Parts: sequence; structure tokens; C-alpha cells
Amino acid sequence: MSATRKQPQEEAKEAKSETAAAEPKAAEDASGGEAIIELQAKADENWDRYLRAAAEVENIRKRAQRDVEHAHKFALEGFSRELLAVVDSLEMGLEAAGTADAAALIEGSEATCKLLKTTLERFGILVVDPEGEPFDPEFHEAISMMPSGSVEPGSVLTVVQKGYCLNGRLLRPARVIVAAEPLAADGDG
Repeated sequence: MSATRKQPQEEAKEAKSETAAAEPKAAEDASGGEAIIELQAKADENWDRYLRAAAEVENIRKRAQRDVEHAHKFALEGFSRELLAVVDSLEMGLEAAGTADAAALIEGSEATCKLLKTTLERFGILVVDPEGEPFDPEFHEAISMMPSGSVEPGSVLTVVQKGYCLNGRLLRPARVIVAAEPLAADGDG
């Protein structure tokens, strides 16, 4: 009998100890649940930030691509606008050709040529006119050599066709005749 009596007493003690142990666990579970909720909120906030950042990066990429396309498409817009003045000048010269004298036509052509050169220079296109300078194969194309006593051998004697550079990059080399050593007289040999 004592064994049966002991069991309910032990059960009561165990129940008390379980209740006492469950109260801190419940408190821990409540604070753990709050922590989980806080962590979930933080994760949601970070996910939202990520999505916004990814969308912003995509928008920047699209904007940059569109800007590059516009730059390629309209790169010559300013240059083209400036050339219109040259075209207008040429057309006025052609209209005046029937009634103007030769001197006026030459003067108009010179003015148009000057306008064109100024426009080219404004956009970084410079003339390569190396007459009298040493031959430079990077900017000059030798089409022949001619003996000359007036210029140093290896120098540009005559420019047949001027060259052009765009911001330091060669567009077309100057076509030149290069000075060679003068021919020896017949009596020297």
C-alpha cells in the first residue's frame, strides 16, 4: 500500500516540477518567438532592399544602354549641323556662278574652304601638311622619291595630297614625295 501511496505523491511532485520548469520554457518560447518574428521582419526588410537595389541596377543598365545607343545614333549631329553652313555657302556659289565674275567666284570658294577648315578644326580634325619636314611613316605615305639639293634627304619635298588626323588619330596619311640624295655629276665617278 505504501507503494501505491507514494506514486501519487511522487506524481504530484513531478507535476509541480514540470509546471515550474514549463514556466521558464514558456517564457523562453515567448521570447524565442519574438526573436524569430524580429529576425523574419529583418529578413523581409533585407529582401525588399535587395529587390529595390536589383531593380535600380537594372534601370541604370537600361539607361546606360539607351544613352550609348543615342550617342552612336546622334554622334555626328553637331558636326553635321556645322557642315550645313558649308553646304549653304557652296549652294550660294553655284547660284552665283551664272552671273558672277571669276574673281568673285574664287573669293567665294576661298571663303567656303576657310569655313570648312574652321569647322573641321572645331571638331578635332587637323590637316597633316608636312612640306619640308622629315618623313614620318606614321603620318605620311611616300609615293615616290626625287633627288633634291634644296632639302635634306629624307625630308618631304612635295605634298601631293594633304593628310588628316582626328584628335591625334590618323584618318588619312599625307601622300608625299620624299627628297633623295642629289644625283652625282658624271665627272665624279
